Amino acid sequence: MKKIYIAGPDVFEKDSIQIGERLVKLCEQYGYEGLYPLDNVVDFSQEKHKIAQDIFEANVNMIKNADIIIANLNQFRGKEADSGTVWECGFAYGLGKKVYGYIECKKEYIDTFDKHEKFQDGENTFDLQGRLIEDFAHPINLMLASSIEIIEGDFESALKRVKEQ
Repeated sequence: MKKIYIAGPDVFEKDSIQIGERLVKLCEQYGYEGLYPLDNVVDFSQEKHKIAQDIFEANVNMIKNADIIIANLNQFRGKEADSGTVWECGFAYGLGKKVYGYIECKKEYIDTFDKHEKFQDGENTFDLQGRLIEDFAHPINLMLASSIEIIEGDFESALKRVKEQ
């Protein structure tokens, strides 16, 4: 049975354990073993940096043991996906694993900025800090969009796409 690493900021939700249980069950329904980061055993009685390192190493090992990664790339604490999830996608891609990312809406990244959050200067569009807003007709940063398969929808939508392949 192939293993799917379930990446995403869902681990930060109040009901993260229940979310993980639901996603793992969905994997089973589609014939896969789901690997959810919170299934790792970590000793939380240690100092914070040691706990963080143990979480990191446990997640790295889960990714190494997975065949496929499905990542929640919805906006998290801003306009971008969770930075930890993005790192996991890049790491998995570097290991040669197939990575799928799901987002609720595939509208172009530049269109996620309201008119009052951007300005035009010639042919380029900038945010209010004067930084160029990426405009490559992707819903996320080009480095992600070019290295993983992006699915519009939810986790189950991504699972269906995995099953089709």
